[in-house]
Amino acid sequence: MEEKEENIGSLKINEGVEHPPSINPLVLGKTTRKKKKKYSVEEYVSGIISGNTTILSQAITLIESSLPEHYDMSQEIIERCLPAASGSIRIGITGVPGAGKSTFIESFGLYAAGQGRKLAVLAVDPSSSNTKGSILGDKTRMEKLSIHPHAFIRPSPSAGTLGGVARKTRESIILCEAAGFDTIFVETVGVGQSETAVRSMVDFFLLLMLAGAGDEIQGIKRGIIEMADLIAITKADGQNIIPAENAKVMFRNALNLFPDPQSGWKPLVLTCSALQGTGIAEIWRIINDYAEFTRKTGYFDKARKQQALLRMHETINEYLTGSFYNNEKVKALLPDIEKELHEGNMTSYKAALILLNKYFEK
Repeated sequence: MEEKEENIGSLKINEGVEHPPSINPLVLGKTTRKKKKKYSVEEYVSGIISGNTTILSQAITLIESSLPEHYDMSQEIIERCLPAASGSIRIGITGVPGAGKSTFIESFGLYAAGQGRKLAVLAVDPSSSNTKGSILGDKTRMEKLSIHPHAFIRPSPSAGTLGGVARKTRESIILCEAAGFDTIFVETVGVGQSETAVRSMVDFFLLLMLAGAGDEIQGIKRGIIEMADLIAITKADGQNIIPAENAKVMFRNALNLFPDPQSGWKPLVLTCSALQGTGIAEIWRIINDYAEFTRKTGYFDKARKQQALLRMHETINEYLTGSFYNNEKVKALLPDIEKELHEGNMTSYKAALILLNKYFEK
């Protein structure tokens, strides 16, 4: 009877397995996720100066934040780190698509670290148009350099900033220098007229070009050569050695068409191969020669002071823009103005004037 009760007809009922919860236990509070420690300004500053890269990363995240409540704290951290931020060489690195910027930076960075330098790489990724987040992930493209004890890699989304330079890159440079990094690489998204933004925050500007890809003339058209202190023709190995040498001659001739830069330094051209390591040592030597030359002439310090002035004006523009769009009256009026503009009932000029008058209204 017991067996018949367990087997009803041809249907046998087996004990099932317990299904996992449909809601993440983290949400239900069954387990707790470890929260990041919130540091005071004093803890941030002491941690950065002592070379703690974890605190350095969190400090950079803080200064990159667009939240108004983070602004005052981040500015105080920067001000207190500023006296310790000196003695470095800042190198901007840009290049045409396919030139192998990340491969070059890893090879070049490993060489610099091997020379006893402490290297920080501020790699500005292209931003996702939807999330504004980084989409390349430079740490995954620089595996050896990312685990080197004397290297620090910080990818940041460009978030649409002109020239592909993250909005707070200058402040990140100051924090890295205060942490003891004496060599700063700023890698940018690509080349264009807006790369003057890179030139305005570094001491040395390195342009990476690729032979035989049709980019040589484009580089000349865009005026990038005018800003370069050194042009390196990459991937000069294998069957590409001869095209690279031809490109070197062409760029040298092109440089003669431009006026001498304010630094008094004559820009150079060479070939290199990040995979084979050829030309890497020579590039490092040229950068050191440039730093020594411009320090003797006084241009090095003069350029740094000009960059500080430029940053002041940019900060004013950023602050005013933020203040404008965070104004409650402007935020309340903006949707209606945008609707009128979309429907063609108002010109862009009039729309801007209405919003500005509302902002300055007492």
